[in-house]
Amino acid sequence: MSDHSVAAVGALTHKRVLAIAVPIVLSNATVPILGAVDTGVVGQLGEAAPIGAVAIGSVILSSIFWLFGFLRMGTTGLVAQARGAGDSGEVSALLSRVLMIAFSAGLMLIVFQIPILWAAFQLAPASAEVETLARDYIAIRIWSAPFAIAIFGFTGWLIASERSRSVLMLQLWMNGLNIALDLWFVLGLGWGVQGVAIATVIAEITGAMFGLYLCRSALKHPDWKSWVKVFDVARMTNMARVNTDIMIRSILLLSIMVSFAFFGAGFGDLTLAANHILMQFISITAFAMDGFAFTAEVIVGQALGARSRSALRQGAILSSMWGLGVSVVMTVVFAVFGGAIIDTMTTAPDVQVEARRFLPWMIAVPVAGIGAWMLDGIFIGATRTRDMRNMSALSLIVYLGAVYALTPLFGAHGLWAALLISYLARGLTLAWKYPALEQDAER
Repeated sequence: MSDHSVAAVGALTHKRVLAIAVPIVLSNATVPILGAVDTGVVGQLGEAAPIGAVAIGSVILSSIFWLFGFLRMGTTGLVAQARGAGDSGEVSALLSRVLMIAFSAGLMLIVFQIPILWAAFQLAPASAEVETLARDYIAIRIWSAPFAIAIFGFTGWLIASERSRSVLMLQLWMNGLNIALDLWFVLGLGWGVQGVAIATVIAEITGAMFGLYLCRSALKHPDWKSWVKVFDVARMTNMARVNTDIMIRSILLLSIMVSFAFFGAGFGDLTLAANHILMQFISITAFAMDGFAFTAEVIVGQALGARSRSALRQGAILSSMWGLGVSVVMTVVFAVFGGAIIDTMTTAPDVQVEARRFLPWMIAVPVAGIGAWMLDGIFIGATRTRDMRNMSALSLIVYLGAVYALTPLFGAHGLWAALLISYLARGLTLAWKYPALEQDAER
């Protein structure tokens, strides 16, 4: 490895991996807490409609905003590579491009909110009372769209800069303020569903401002406002390619999860409820694995920018070792405490029994999915997004084939088997593409 490569990539140690990963894991842990408080405060109103309105409204907006999640992943890979190459000007210019995309997209959502929401409510119909309250909720929250989308970019930029503690600070600020305002506006002032929406808008707007403050080092380089640098055609085209591939890949993976819910509904309400409970095991696993996958994004991106194949391989192995260790621990935890976790999520005896029938699949999920999760991080860092897109499409095809082959024979167990097969397919196909990724580091 050259002296430049060593300086650009830095020492690859276990301490460095944990310094990046642990704050991300803690940051992710704050997300379900906020959702629980949102539901809890409107639940104190003593009516079902406000709970349903917040649930539907937040799902619609979260799904729409999630489509722009490519800004988090694409920004991390591109900024990490620019840092590895020692191109501080591009690091600054990337933040400007990200903010232009975020605010343009957010303003478009505000302008076209009426047809967007009409389409959303066609897909997710509700009672007249719930829909009216949900529209009130969305009509307020939509105004934070530019800021909510910008936060994806700030987060990606900070992660690539190995400032995951700043990401934790940002999440603690937003979620902590949101919770405090929820309690004040809803329980103190009696603003109901609108109070929950206003609390979130304030949290997201101030969160974006705090995010910009945390990324202020980008403004020290003059290229952040250089039109020639920011609007460089080749770099903008590459950024568009990366982000488009990631968005398509995310839609393909979402298709697997949504179809899983639809297929599960075909086995009856009891199985549907049990599946919903068990999906929380997968969410918990993903939250834990994100920290190490994000670490892989940073180290691999820097190594590729520095053209160091050895650093790329070492970083991929080191972060994956920790990911594998965490996945094994989670498998053991689910095996020992899985039943107790189910019991805390539902008090319905029939749902508890049904969920336990499928618990062995949850015990297998962390180990079955380790390859997919970690290689996702590695490929994002290398911005090999075309491979990610194509392998996700292949995994979707394998999943659907497994569903139609296994569910007639094994029922809901066949459906869970198909989901795990999709994780294995994505991990194996990305592993097949990995050697070419390493070769790119030397070009």
